[in-house]
Amino acid sequence: MTEKILILDFGSQYTQLIARRTRELNVYSEIVPFYKIPEIDDSIKAIILSGSPFSVLEENALQVELDKIVGKKPLLGVCYGAQYLANYYGGNVQRSEKREYGKASLNAPLFDDPFFKGISDGSQIWMSHGDTITEIPEQFELLAGTESIPVAAFKSKEGAFDAPVYAIQFHPEVTHSLEGKEILSNFLIDIAGCHGNWTPASFVDEAVEDLKKKIGDQKVLMGISGGVDSTVGAELLHKAIGQNLICFFVDNGLLRKNEYEEVLHSYKDMGLNIVGVDASRRFWDELAGESSPEGKRKIIGRVFIEVFEEEANKLEDIVWLGQGTIYPDVIESISVHGPSVTIKSHHNVGGLPDKLNLKIVEPLRMLFKDEVRKVGAELNIPGHILNRHPFPGPGLGIRILGDITEEKVKMLQEADDIFIKNLKKHQLYDKVWQAGTMLLPVQSVGVMGDERTYEKTVALRSVNSLDGMTAEWSKLPHDFLAIVSSEIINNVKGINRVVYDISTKPPATIEWE
Repeated sequence: MTEKILILDFGSQYTQLIARRTRELNVYSEIVPFYKIPEIDDSIKAIILSGSPFSVLEENALQVELDKIVGKKPLLGVCYGAQYLANYYGGNVQRSEKREYGKASLNAPLFDDPFFKGISDGSQIWMSHGDTITEIPEQFELLAGTESIPVAAFKSKEGAFDAPVYAIQFHPEVTHSLEGKEILSNFLIDIAGCHGNWTPASFVDEAVEDLKKKIGDQKVLMGISGGVDSTVGAELLHKAIGQNLICFFVDNGLLRKNEYEEVLHSYKDMGLNIVGVDASRRFWDELAGESSPEGKRKIIGRVFIEVFEEEANKLEDIVWLGQGTIYPDVIESISVHGPSVTIKSHHNVGGLPDKLNLKIVEPLRMLFKDEVRKVGAELNIPGHILNRHPFPGPGLGIRILGDITEEKVKMLQEADDIFIKNLKKHQLYDKVWQAGTMLLPVQSVGVMGDERTYEKTVALRSVNSLDGMTAEWSKLPHDFLAIVSSEIINNVKGINRVVYDISTKPPATIEWE
């Protein structure tokens, strides 16, 4: 049985970071809303209470049933979690005169306590809270303060509870807490007794066994895109059930140049049972005349479902639909405020499971994006797939601003191909997070030879990011941009101007539509 850490989420922006940091220490963790405490069985090694945008002093403060968890397993309260523990057990929590946000230094941490083993006196930590614990409950003892607050860390006294309780008013999960990862390691390994043996290899072994038990000799249908998530998910399923996995790769006419043929070839080399469906003409016909971004998205989604359904109905005995859902999709679809709140809709193709009357299997639903790549490497998936830049589901459909025609698609494919090939040729592709070319609904005057031209403009877009939530424009060398611009203008008929997008996200988005 996999040992795991249970993280109770009170809505903090940092909750996912806590889970990521525990997993970086090779300890598996799961996030659940604070109101959905599962049975505390032997697989749970410790419990962490997250931070929150709420105050424990508010009437609508999020309430957790501490009696269900305190004393059952080692417990760590972070920020709101610490304040909730202090308030619940009779300590004193007050509104701060000013919000405490930013860097601070730990004063005189108790070095003889395993929680601060190897941590420096004056270690930099990160604060982000509006309440302050001014007095800890009598069942607890002080571990450390900072220059501005008396209580930065405290713990339960020996024998106060059946399992130790630790509480901190800072955030060890953010990189600004320079020794935060070591503090978490001390809690997970030394105090909670975790073994730190959750690795990509162990995940693959366990996932394959679970899939074999769940699916048996039944058949699974899965749509794959050439991207990381769907490819790794398909390879895990293939490892478990072999040729009982049937994969569809649909050409929606909005892929990059030669992508349909190249991706099909890669999948066949991997041994996947893959069916290619060229529906490009159908998508172009359906999109004719539609220029609004949302309208284009809806048409692309609808036609994909129709094509997928038609192809699926040609097959027999399909029981399961495989999907490349990853953990952030799962977390974002659960409201921390309770089941009545409207939540984010599922990111995968809506309606397919119901239309096809299939059960869903999601091999990657508990993995973060970087973990998916590590599992893919463990499965020996080729680097050109694993290291592929993110590519939007609607493809070039949202990189052609305005209406879509076959001529525009082919023009953009050529220009984009020149940009991407040059990124790879000049060893820049792996140094940026995402790059692409936008065809603008703009024509401008140019001169070619002795003739004036009135042709289209493309914008090059390249960004650096960790997760796509924020992004900085890539500082590509000017000489490189000059090469790309010259090649596009000289080789792609219909384009006479190339510009480079230097907008950050926010306020701009990565895509233009």
